[in-house]
Amino acid sequence: MLTSARSNFARLSLMTVALLSACGDKAIDEKPESEPAVPVAVAVVQRGAIEAAYKGTATIEADAQATVVAKISGIIESIRAEEGQAVKAGEQLAQIEQERLQLEAARARASYQQLKAEFGRNERILQQNLVSREQYDRSRFELQAAKAALDLAELTLRESTIRAPIDGVISGRHVKVGNTVQVNAPLFDITHLESLEAQLHVPEREIHKLQAGQPALIRVDAWPKDQFQGRVKRINPVVDPASGTVKVTVGLDNPAGKLLPGMFGRLQVLYDRHENALLIPKDAVVIEDASASVFVISEGKAERRTVELGYDNDQNYEVLNGLEEAEKVVTTGRASLKDGAPAEIVSDNS
Repeated sequence: MLTSARSNFARLSLMTVALLSACGDKAIDEKPESEPAVPVAVAVVQRGAIEAAYKGTATIEADAQATVVAKISGIIESIRAEEGQAVKAGEQLAQIEQERLQLEAARARASYQQLKAEFGRNERILQQNLVSREQYDRSRFELQAAKAALDLAELTLRESTIRAPIDGVISGRHVKVGNTVQVNAPLFDITHLESLEAQLHVPEREIHKLQAGQPALIRVDAWPKDQFQGRVKRINPVVDPASGTVKVTVGLDNPAGKLLPGMFGRLQVLYDRHENALLIPKDAVVIEDASASVFVISEGKAERRTVELGYDNDQNYEVLNGLEEAEKVVTTGRASLKDGAPAEIVSDNS
């Protein structure tokens, strides 16, 4: 019995040692799991040109606009122009009744012709001393007065025809056929659409950057894919004491007629340009507490790096310090990154 018990104990001890040995080997073979790589999209730091611009908003206005008013009173006989119609300077827009004015002009013409003939006769007989100098002078003055009355009657007749004072488009019609109008009553609005302008109110601390002749760009919501050209026309030499700003007027080109007065635009005045700048997409930059940084991918690792930024436009930042050309910066996926984390490039936008 004792021998059998000892034999069983020995076998149990061997099994225990074997089990512990196996567990020890398993523990030695197991290794800690590695941190998974974060998928990211990157862009390559490149060199290119970038422009500095003063940015602001403004309402587009017409460079030339006119309100056509009645110069005489009368009844509107006909309308020759409607809103939206393009007109040239001198083109007829409307007609005030003329019959009475034509009769008055005819009477003034007849009186003038009569006095002209009478003065001619007095001028001939004055040489023969058959008429006094006083009578001759009176006939001359009467002739001059009759000529002025004729000119006035013909001017009034001409002014009964309402004409456009400038080239443009009819932007407003204020009368209808049959309306009686008085002197200076507004009849039409005409807006010149080929040349527009916008006014920026620039803080005085920024005005040193701007000068007449600088190029400008404007975008409007009505044409989101288009960018319209312009140029600084003039800068007001006086600072508005109430707002501390200076009025800057920008002339806008409108050859296709897409821009309209009253449109709200986002305006940029370009005042400087760097030709060989280091550029990175705006999506790559993290700005926290006035400090800018990017994640650079190198050998499968993400490195957070502080950068100094310069000019910027709609797409890019200029980098003054902190990056080298051809380095790869993360544009998508940076929210999941930390300094030194593994990263896998799944999209390269270089």
